[in-house]
Amino acid sequence: MTLIVRTRARAVETLSLDSPHNRNALSAALVGELADALTDAGKDTGVRAIVLTHTGNTFSAGADLKDPPPPEALVALLRQIIELPKPVVARVTGHVRAGGLGLLAACDIAAAATDATFAFTEVRIGVAPAVISLPLLPRTNPRALTRYYLTGERFDAAEAQATGLLTTCADDVDAALAPILEGLRRSAPDALAETKRLLTARVLEAFDRDAADLTALSARLFSSPQAREGMTAFLERRDPAWVV
Repeated sequence: MTLIVRTRARAVETLSLDSPHNRNALSAALVGELADALTDAGKDTGVRAIVLTHTGNTFSAGADLKDPPPPEALVALLRQIIELPKPVVARVTGHVRAGGLGLLAACDIAAAATDATFAFTEVRIGVAPAVISLPLLPRTNPRALTRYYLTGERFDAAEAQATGLLTTCADDVDAALAPILEGLRRSAPDALAETKRLLTARVLEAFDRDAADLTALSARLFSSPQAREGMTAFLERRDPAWVV
């Protein structure tokens, strides 16, 4: 079963997460297939930029609790997006949760429809937004994110733009993206690559400094008793035992 749909129009390669049965959760299979698609697009001289989008009403629900990727694989995917020598643009018309927010933060530009919703739900199942903090914290306002990291509350696209998670939001996300994609098409490929390198240097410093520690933290938390209770409660559609 193909989990990534590839299309192309005027040198823009669109990669659509296509696993609607689990709300495009980041399974080991989806992460691997997306990495392969990004590698192919990065090497293809006919591709000027990449749009990362989704089928269904959810961009990504975060890690697939039934088939989670190893933390190292998610780190590698996020770093691949950041290091790719071509701009990667996120296009969101639905909901984004947990690990899906890491994908948004790794992209160079992120646009969403105004009715999209976002939430860092990790704390509600007994874990933390550890690995996805690698691209998130350097690119957003940590003070603005503190509330949502700690509470798991849902927030809207306007708030996501205010925190720096999104570049823009609009009722018609494709209309908002049109001038952005046109600008990328009019830009010289080598100049785009070098400009992206300038923009991502600080993000990659965070990977070099913190990736090992945050990967270990993620693995430790996911194997903890609280995480087992939280994930079981989520799958059973009940409150975990710690809710007061």
